[in-house]
Amino acid sequence: MTMALDRTVPPLAARAAAESSSAVGEILALTARPGVVSFAGGLPAPELFDADGIAKSFQHVLAHSPHRALQYSTTEGDPALRAAIAARLTARGLPTGADDLAVTTGSQQALSLLITALLEPGDTIVVEDPCYLAALQAFQLAGIRVVPVPCDDDGLDPDELARIVAAERPKLLYTVPTFQNPTGRTLPPDRRAAVAAVAARHGLWIVEDDPYGELVYEGEPARWLAAHPGAEDRTALLGSFSKTFAPGLRLGWLRAPAAVRSACVKVKQVTDVHTSTVDQAAAAHYLAHTDTDAHVQLLRTAYRARRDALLDGLPHALPEGSRWNRPTGGMFVWATLPPGHDSTEVLHRAVRHDVAFVPGAPFFVGRADPGALRLSFVTHAPDEIMEGIRRLARVFQHVCP
Repeated sequence: MTMALDRTVPPLAARAAAESSSAVGEILALTARPGVVSFAGGLPAPELFDADGIAKSFQHVLAHSPHRALQYSTTEGDPALRAAIAARLTARGLPTGADDLAVTTGSQQALSLLITALLEPGDTIVVEDPCYLAALQAFQLAGIRVVPVPCDDDGLDPDELARIVAAERPKLLYTVPTFQNPTGRTLPPDRRAAVAAVAARHGLWIVEDDPYGELVYEGEPARWLAAHPGAEDRTALLGSFSKTFAPGLRLGWLRAPAAVRSACVKVKQVTDVHTSTVDQAAAAHYLAHTDTDAHVQLLRTAYRARRDALLDGLPHALPEGSRWNRPTGGMFVWATLPPGHDSTEVLHRAVRHDVAFVPGAPFFVGRADPGALRLSFVTHAPDEIMEGIRRLARVFQHVCP
């Protein structure tokens, strides 16, 4: 007699089972559909990657130091790469040494390391509202309580931050103060100083995420929060090569006070040991032998033209009564449709017209604005952007509030 085997499947961990479908994954899926002009994902323009320069750096490393480049390495990261990053930060006004930095597998890993090193499940943090979506998902996965701080057209409101911090006693503020994702806003200098003062007064960690800071189209680069009095000893600054070189390299970095950096390195040791040695070596060679500033300037010129093409087209595409901002850098324009429009419902119609954007609702922690939407302008050339604008105009011709 044959007995039936018990085929009960073991359960997932509660934190994984509770995760809904990835909104980031859904956004990226929209960008991959053939024929769609996508204003959805914040993907750098692939035709602007310096593929030849990067290839030559890999070739040099593999030809001249293959044994080192293909071997295990230190968790903190390649010393030459850390020195090069430190030099760039110092040149932009934030004195930094190589030992102040740890290299990470993208800046998203740096955020995950900080969550593990600084927070316990159930801890409270504060964030801008709306906020970078992948950060919200990382906090949710870690069981962190997230409290939103209201924002206006200039970004985070320091007075509201002070009030909420006093009431909620959070451990940490997560912010993207420069060319924020999703809104493209940049926090003014006086507000940065006020935020630093709040953090110092209340003993608050600051995580300053800066993936877009070099993509400046007007004016001068903003001074980091980490450089403001009161914030120097409590700010972890995250950076990335994804927006200036290539996201496929998966190279980011963490600049943090010594105790925090040391804790993050310990967490990284048991996470992935170290970031790809060969990628780090190639990046270090690239930075040493390429005019990096010239490449960044090329990106700024191209992306400025794309931003202007989108801004010039929006009055012809969005319904009367819509409003949007004019970011001075970064990748995103934040728009709001007039009352009665729901951007999520509009998106379903838009995809049928082969154009896409991101509804704003998933970025909110507090009460979402159903008419908000994010438009990325960097992926497509100006002529493609104008075609997308024409398609978007046709969508709204068939949408009644």
